[in-house]
Amino acid sequence: MKITISVVLLLIASNTFMTIAWYGHLKFKNVALITTILVSWLIALSEYAFQVPANRIGYGQFSATQLKIIQEVISLSVFAVFVFFYLGEQPTWRSGVAFLLVVAAVALISGDGPKEKKPADTEVTTNKAAPEPEK
Repeated sequence: MKITISVVLLLIASNTFMTIAWYGHLKFKNVALITTILVSWLIALSEYAFQVPANRIGYGQFSATQLKIIQEVISLSVFAVFVFFYLGEQPTWRSGVAFLLVVAAVALISGDGPKEKKPADTEVTTNKAAPEPEK
């Protein structure tokens, strides 16, 4: 449970930075594009400082596919809050249904986690030659 909470919190932080990097500049159309790109890149750099540890900590408890689906749900959640409060956009019924479909993807993939190897699955082979018969 502790790993799950850590992964989710790191992904929320990561996606907050990335959403700001990708969409925060939309209110500043008078700023030069090159400046916008550089500032966005610097903000996105912070995103990696959270995303990479989230994946490293989470992988093993979650499969890579599960981590990606969890990240997408968090990304869309952060985005929905951002566009509502920062850009003033209202959600529509279509965006709500789309979000529910992504949540359904999480439910579908939840049983596909990493499988622990049983002792029989981890057979160890040795290169020992058969003993020579005595003469």
